[in-house]
Order: sequence, then structure tokens, then C-alpha cells
Amino acid sequence: MEEKAISRAVIKRLPRYYRYLGELLDNGVERISSNELSDRMQVTASQIRQDLNNFGGFGQQGYGYNVKYLYQEIGKILGLDKTYNVIIVGAGNLGQALANYVRFEKRGFRVIGMFDVNPQLIGKKVRGIEIRMLDELMDFLKEHDIQIATLTLPKNAAEEVALKLVEGGVKAIWNFAHTDLNLPKDVIVENVHLSESLMQLSYNITRHQQEKEKK
Repeated sequence: MEEKAISRAVIKRLPRYYRYLGELLDNGVERISSNELSDRMQVTASQIRQDLNNFGGFGQQGYGYNVKYLYQEIGKILGLDKTYNVIIVGAGNLGQALANYVRFEKRGFRVIGMFDVNPQLIGKKVRGIEIRMLDELMDFLKEHDIQIATLTLPKNAAEEVALKLVEGGVKAIWNFAHTDLNLPKDVIVENVHLSESLMQLSYNITRHQQEKEKK
């Protein structure tokens, strides 16, 4: 299949498709139409077909989608048929919460290292993963093949640490620090700004209240 640019909006919807299809599998559903999937996901059937056509379609007219097959294919598109070694830099509350989230490992994301600067955390383990000091990071990167680094640091330390990660060969960073990172173009960064998400929720609450008051 010829390579084509896929919009970010489509990419953001793929994990939702994967999650809903997984739930259908758990409930013993073998096939589903785009209309039925639309009702569950609150995305139009036309949008679902357009999204999936970016990758080949997968459906059969008059039959719909084979749930197991589509689930597996979307998993491959998302790269979930692989295993990724992950480290977490910043072992505070958020870092430890991420390490404790077992679903990551079920999806192929294996947290194998955690790092911090707080000496009180030396030797502490989270789900069997020992917290190391940040000055051990570069040696750890030399000894292990790390595909993804998760940053849960204060923003004033994030870019310096991110540059060290890049120097150590890391090419993908999941950034929870409240700052945008200025890194080489060949490094993939996914920013997760929790406060921005909360502000969007606040906006939607405000809009909802205003609409109720108008009625």
C-alpha cells in the first residue's frame, strides 16, 4: 500500500477503536457494522469508514467488520504487536502511578527503569522496579535498549534531561512536563499536558452551564 499522510485526528481516534473493539471481543461479539460501531463510539459511520479506509478498509459490504481481525489489524497499525522498553524519569507521585498501571505492560510497554534525584527514593521499588538516581541514567541507557522515555519532571529540568536521553540514544519521549521540548527532528515527542486537559473540561462545563441557563 502506498504511503500516505494520515491526519492527527485519525491517529487520535485509532486507540478508541482499539479499546471499543477489545470490549466487543470480551463480550463475544464476532462482527459489527460501521453503523453499530458508530452508535457505541459517537462517531459517524461515514467517519469510521473514512478513517479505516486510510489503512485499507477492512470491511465487507453486507457483512461489516470482523471484530477480532479489525482489532488485530489496528493493533498492528498502532505498533502494539511489538514490545517496548520504557523508563520513567521522575519517580514522584505521577511517575509511580504510571509505573503501577499494569495495562501498559499488557499493551507491550515494559517499564524497566525509574530515575529520580531525591536520595530518599534510593532503593525503593515500584512493582519490582528499583528507583535509581539520575546520575546512573547514561550508564543504564548504554546497558539497555530503551525505546521510550517518560518524563514526569518539573519543567525547569525537563529539557536538560531530555537532551541527555537523546544523547543516550532514546528516540521517543512521552512528556508530562509542563513545557514543550526543543529536540532534534528525528526524536518523536508526545506531549501530555494534564492542566490543559483540565482547562478544556472547565471550558466545556462553563459552556454546558451557559446553555442550560439560556433554556
